[in-house]
Amino acid sequence: MNLEDQIQNLPTGPGVYLMRDQAGKVLYIGKAKNLRNRVRTYFGKSGDARFLLQFLMPKVRQVETFLTDTEKEALILENTLIKKHKPRHNIDLKDDKTYFSLRFSIQDKFPKLTLVRRVKRDGARYFGPYASSAAVKETLRILRSLFPLRTCNDANFRNRSRPCLNFQIKKCLGPCCGLVSPEKYGQLVQEVILFLEGKNSQLIELLQERMTAASENLDFEEAARIRDQIGSVEQTLEKQKAVSPTPNDQDVFAFHRQGDAWEFQILFCRRGILVGNKSFHFSRINLPEEEALSAFLRQYYAEEPSIPHEVLLPLPVEDEALFAEWLSEKRGGKVEVHAPRRGEKKSLVEMARKNAEHAFQKKVDEGENLSLLLQELKQKLRLRTLPHRIECFDISNLFGTLAVGSKVSFRDGKPDPSQYRHYRVHAPSFPDDYAMMYEVLKRRYAKLETDQEKPDLLVVDGGKGQLNVALAVLDELGLRDLSAVGLAKDKGPVAKKITERTADKIYLPNVKDPILLGRSGALRYLQRIRDEAHRFAITYHKKLRGKRGFQTLLDEIPGIGGVKKKALLREFGNLQKMQEASAERLGQVKPLTRKDAQTVFAFFHPPHGNCGMRNADCGMKDTKA
Repeated sequence: MNLEDQIQNLPTGPGVYLMRDQAGKVLYIGKAKNLRNRVRTYFGKSGDARFLLQFLMPKVRQVETFLTDTEKEALILENTLIKKHKPRHNIDLKDDKTYFSLRFSIQDKFPKLTLVRRVKRDGARYFGPYASSAAVKETLRILRSLFPLRTCNDANFRNRSRPCLNFQIKKCLGPCCGLVSPEKYGQLVQEVILFLEGKNSQLIELLQERMTAASENLDFEEAARIRDQIGSVEQTLEKQKAVSPTPNDQDVFAFHRQGDAWEFQILFCRRGILVGNKSFHFSRINLPEEEALSAFLRQYYAEEPSIPHEVLLPLPVEDEALFAEWLSEKRGGKVEVHAPRRGEKKSLVEMARKNAEHAFQKKVDEGENLSLLLQELKQKLRLRTLPHRIECFDISNLFGTLAVGSKVSFRDGKPDPSQYRHYRVHAPSFPDDYAMMYEVLKRRYAKLETDQEKPDLLVVDGGKGQLNVALAVLDELGLRDLSAVGLAKDKGPVAKKITERTADKIYLPNVKDPILLGRSGALRYLQRIRDEAHRFAITYHKKLRGKRGFQTLLDEIPGIGGVKKKALLREFGNLQKMQEASAERLGQVKPLTRKDAQTVFAFFHPPHGNCGMRNADCGMKDTKA
C-alpha cells in the first residue's frame, strides 16, 4: 500500500503516529486528536512550511498509528514511544543528574534528611529541586542548626549502643539509644516540614505554643531552648528574599534560540523563593516555537515526579488545558498552566528568558574555547586530525586480585556516558599492569568493526610502558592509524618542586622523552579525562570488593588464620599501612611468628612488580609504569 492510501485509511480518533523511512526506522513521533486530519496536514498541497515538509517528508515511506481512548492517553503514549525509539526529529531530553533535592524519610519511625539527585516514589517527602550542591548543602546546614534531627546512616542507627557527639553538643536528640520518644521526635519532624514548605508564620506560632506549654509545666530549660530556636528561625527567615508574591510552588519556563539552536531555562520558585534553575541545550530543533515548547514540556514532566502548583510559560501552547489536566493527575492536586501577559509573573518569565540567553551565549563561548583547545591538542600531541572523540583507559586492582579496567569516552569536550565500559580482567593474578592493559585494549578494539565509530585519540593512564602496550595492540589489530598517547604522573624530584597537577608527563609514540605542557588547557583537559577513567574504575572496583568482602585478601596468605588476620587489621587498620610495614615491623604483631611476618611481607611485595597503593582508605592499588 502506497503512502497516500495509508493516509486515506488512517483512523479519525485520538492516538499517536509514527513516521518511518524505507528501512523502517522511526523518524518522527506525534500525537493527535484526529490522526487522519493531523497526518494529512504534513502532505497536503496547501503546504506545511515547517521543517517536516522540507526535510522529513521526502524520507517518509510508512505511517504507523496507535489508537487511544483519550487525548491524555495519547500524550502519555507519545512520551513513552519517544523515549523508546529516540527519533532524530523529536525533542528527547537526556537523563540528567545535575540538580538536587532534599529527601525527608517520613515513612521511618525517626526520619532523617538527606541530599539526593533523584526523586523516587518511595513514601518519603522531597523538597527542591536545588540547582547546585552548594545551595542545597547550605539549606541542609541551616536545617541541622535549627532542628536537631539525626544524621547517622541507618546501619549506625540500628547498631549504636551509646549516643554520638551530636547528642553531646545538643545537635541530636539521641533516638538511636531511645533517649527521645517517637511522639517527641514527631514534633520535630512537623517543624521541619513547616519550615521546608515555607509556612513560616505557622511554624513560629507552633513553637510559641510549645514554649508556653513548657513554661506552664515548669520545664524552664525546654522553654528556653524553644525560645532560642524561635530567635534562630526568625533570623534565618529574614535572610530569604522572595521573588514571587505567591506562596505556592512555581516552575517558570522560557527559551532563547538562534536558528536551530535552542536553550530552555527553568526557574524553580518554592514558596515564593527562587531556589534554583536548570538549562537544557539543543543544537538542532527545526520546529515552530509553540510546538517546540509543548514537546519540551511533555518530555520534561514525563520523568519529573516533583510537580508544582503553577507552571508559567513564555507563550501559550497547544492543548494547554489537556496539559494542565495531565499534570494535575500526576501531582494529585490542581496545577495551573498559563502564559502571563503582565505583572510579577510576567517578570519571572522574563527573568527566565534572560537566564536562557545568558546560558546560550556561555555555551557558544565554551564551544569557541573548545575549538581552540582541540587545535592546541592536535598541535602539541602531533595528531593528524582534531581529537573530537577521545577514549581513555585505566586499570585498578587490589594486589593483582579483582582487577578491573575502565574505558571512558569524551566527545567535543563532554563526557559520553553511553560509551563508558567496565572490564573484568582475567590476566595473571600477580600485579602485571601491562598484561591487564593489553587484555582490556585487545577486547575493546577487536570489536571496533561492529562497535561505534573509531576514536580520534586513545589515552592510557601510564607511561611509556603502557603506551607501548597500546601501540602493540593497535599494530596487531591493523589500527596503526589510531593515535595514542600515555599520561603519567611524575614522581621524581622535579615534581616535588611544582604542583602534582602540572608535573604530569605525556608520552608520544616514537618519541624518547616525554613532553610537559605546564599549566596549559590541553593538559588540564587530558587530566580531567584521565581522572574520570580512574573514578569510573574505582567505583566498579568498590562494587566488586563489597561483594567479595574486605578481609578476603588476607585469606589468600598461607598460614594466616582468623586470629592472626584480625591482629594485623587491628594493628595497621588498612591494607596500605600493612603493605608499607617492614618484615621486622610485621614480626612485632602478636601472635605472628618471624616466619609469618616474612610470608606476609613477601605476599605484599611479589617479585613481579611494584605494589604501589593509590587509595589509602580502601586498599586500592593501581600501579603505573
